[in-house]
Amino acid sequence: MRKNSPGRRIPVSTIALVSSGVLALLVVGALGYYYLQFSRLIDARLSGKLLRGASRIYTCPKRISVGETLEPAWVLRYLQNSGYSAENSAGATGQIKLLDSLIEIRPSAYSFFAGKNALQIRFLRHRIAQIKSLDSGANLISAEIEPELITELFGAAREKRRPIKFEDFPKNLMSAILSAEDKRFFEHPGFDPIRIMGAAWADLRRGEKAQGASTITMQVARSFFFSTRREWRRKIKETFMALILEKRFSKGQIFELYANEVYLGNRGSFAIHGFGEAAQAYFGKDVRDLNIAQTCFLAGIIRAPNRYSSADRNADRAAEARDRVLQMMADNGLLNTEQIRQAKKLPFQIIGGAYGVSLAGHFVDMLKDDLLDRFSEPELNSQNYRIYTTLDSDLQLAATAAVDWGLRNVDAQLEKKYALWRKRGEEAPLPQSALVAINPSTGEIKALVGSRDYAQYQLNHALAKRQPGSVFKPFVYAAALETALDEGGSALTPISTVVDEPTTFNFDGKEYTPNNYGQEFHGTVTLRDALVRSLNVATVKVAQEIGYGRIVALAKRLGLTSDIQATPAMALGAYELTPLEVAAGYTAFANYGLRCEIASLKRVASQSGDLLQKSVLVKKAVLDPRIAYMITNILEDVINRGTGAGVRTRGFRAPAAGKTGTSRDGWFVGYTTNLICVVWVGFDDNRELGLSGANSAGPIWAEFMKKAVALPEFSNTQEFERPEGVVSVTIDPETWQLANPQCPALREEVFIAGTEPTESCMLHPDNSAEK
Repeated sequence: MRKNSPGRRIPVSTIALVSSGVLALLVVGALGYYYLQFSRLIDARLSGKLLRGASRIYTCPKRISVGETLEPAWVLRYLQNSGYSAENSAGATGQIKLLDSLIEIRPSAYSFFAGKNALQIRFLRHRIAQIKSLDSGANLISAEIEPELITELFGAAREKRRPIKFEDFPKNLMSAILSAEDKRFFEHPGFDPIRIMGAAWADLRRGEKAQGASTITMQVARSFFFSTRREWRRKIKETFMALILEKRFSKGQIFELYANEVYLGNRGSFAIHGFGEAAQAYFGKDVRDLNIAQTCFLAGIIRAPNRYSSADRNADRAAEARDRVLQMMADNGLLNTEQIRQAKKLPFQIIGGAYGVSLAGHFVDMLKDDLLDRFSEPELNSQNYRIYTTLDSDLQLAATAAVDWGLRNVDAQLEKKYALWRKRGEEAPLPQSALVAINPSTGEIKALVGSRDYAQYQLNHALAKRQPGSVFKPFVYAAALETALDEGGSALTPISTVVDEPTTFNFDGKEYTPNNYGQEFHGTVTLRDALVRSLNVATVKVAQEIGYGRIVALAKRLGLTSDIQATPAMALGAYELTPLEVAAGYTAFANYGLRCEIASLKRVASQSGDLLQKSVLVKKAVLDPRIAYMITNILEDVINRGTGAGVRTRGFRAPAAGKTGTSRDGWFVGYTTNLICVVWVGFDDNRELGLSGANSAGPIWAEFMKKAVALPEFSNTQEFERPEGVVSVTIDPETWQLANPQCPALREEVFIAGTEPTESCMLHPDNSAEK
């Protein structure tokens, strides 16, 4: 029988070749799969990320004027902080060029000015010598420049960032970062074989995993796409993702993304991401103003940021991070021994205290609550909206300083009371304060302080209801003067009289016995003097005469929406109002009868510059302009010779009207032709302050307003102009009749035309006509 021959064997080389081909296909397939998967991840997580982030809140535009003391370097830094770039780069707020003593400012389509308002500013001896419009060629007396960044909104994670464009990144800081993290960043394709081998050799020598080999691109891949668990599969994915990132983005874009997202520790309750925010968090500086020692510290904390979060309390630890990177820069040939020695002598103080608290913290909180009625929180935290507000940065600084100074003044006056409370074993709380400044003709909030220290007290007292006391009285007297507009009625005028004496009022079956401040009574007084001296009994008598309901109706007309009841106590400010409500009510006096709705927002623009929201000025006629002017005229007397005269002795000289208020708290409300300011001082537990409004809130008001009227935008204070239909006549203050040449004392008084006195003074007759 014939034996079957064995099957023909396939050569090993063929098997190997086929296996290699299959393996190659599998590898290519796997690579292709991961390439598509990772590309989708990049599209999903980094789409627009280089230019995207949380929304940013800005002040209103800053006005500069010819003759103003200002340095070119300051303007340069200010505009860089607002997003301007030296290059005409995509997404920048604008372009700025410094040419010797000239600065050229060219807003982009993304700026507040939407590509308009290009300016050339010439400086001479630390002052602005000329402002020229590059749009029209005209020379300007003053001009607006880009609003200032207040803060970046943060979400529940409480992460803060201050993005910087690659082209604006300081060279010293970049060199320090690259020396510390990836010195061949601009040479490798995403991973660094030389560094990997060096790290492996170092690990072998030490017998443990100690040397990192991740490039900056790999760190970006890890931060955005993978967990931080140390495992070889993650490292492979990280490397592959780095290669894809290098294909999709330029080196500059990758570095920008890294430098703006890298975690750099916690300061206070905030997680600090990116070097722009870290410069502020650790040194209180713009990143462009850091010295080499400070840049090396920031580069040195990347690998162990939480170790250095408390570096303000551990100078040795901070110096360790600085010195390590200084030496790395020397090893890379960027610094020599002498430069390192000099760098270690440079200022290096890390700031302490609370961080992340905006100078306008209460304003930002209030604004955010308003924004959340219109936009979702995820939207605000990711869409890089530009939120332009009404806040004036110079006024806000002045307001913060005035409240800080004023509360120290109040503390000094109350020190004995604090000591007594402590001696009794009672709690000795510190008084709080609120300051609101608004533009009377627009209702825009220009400055707002809500407590003595936002870091410790987040309650916004500008929105807290308190008894306004005597700052409510002008509404009583406005209602009284409105009787002159009634047909056939008896008109009350500023010289109508009322008897100021101890009085018990019966109302709704109950007795009400008010007292004057200091228990002083003045007999027969005019309505003007009753308001100027803030006489309580006289005011309640006036309210009783015209009807309590009439005053309530006027208050509601002026926008005081609180539950104000028609009672005698209402006339003395017994029903609670917020400082912001009071400010809104006083716009009717300062604005000749037009009440303005309070506004904190100007507009919201998208990342691409599209307008998403714009505030509309809302004005409503609520008071006859003649009545508004007459109240203002009387309130000028309050400041010039009445209960508010202390602001004059404190050096405030501009034309102004105002009113003190004392309940359990202290109040002061005053206004010029271009600014209303309300100040409140009191305790959170509603205990008696024990100081008058003139001695508690008045000094804060004066301190703030002195600084306000020194600013170019608010310095043009004018006398209040008498409207048509109001006449001013000279009267004798003894008889309240028209003055004669023989009258020993004279007073100017204002009246609605037709209600002024018509008879000449009979006590001092004019005998000259008989001769």
